[in-house]
Amino acid sequence: MRKPSNLGLEQQFKLTVIRQKLSALSTEQSKSYLQLTLTYMLIKDNIVKFLVKQDRIQ
Repeated sequence: MRKPSNLGLEQQFKLTVIRQKLSALSTEQSKSYLQLTLTYMLIKDNIVKFLVKQDRIQ
């Protein structure tokens, strides 16, 4: 599998570890993990937007 070139070496390693862990999960566990991960990504997006907005105000 081709690795994304925009990721650093440490990020690529973490991605490989996560892929290995996911391969051991059942379909239901994978779906649950995906939902949780997407939730965290959306929260992270909201935090970044908030911080950018705060930076513009100050």
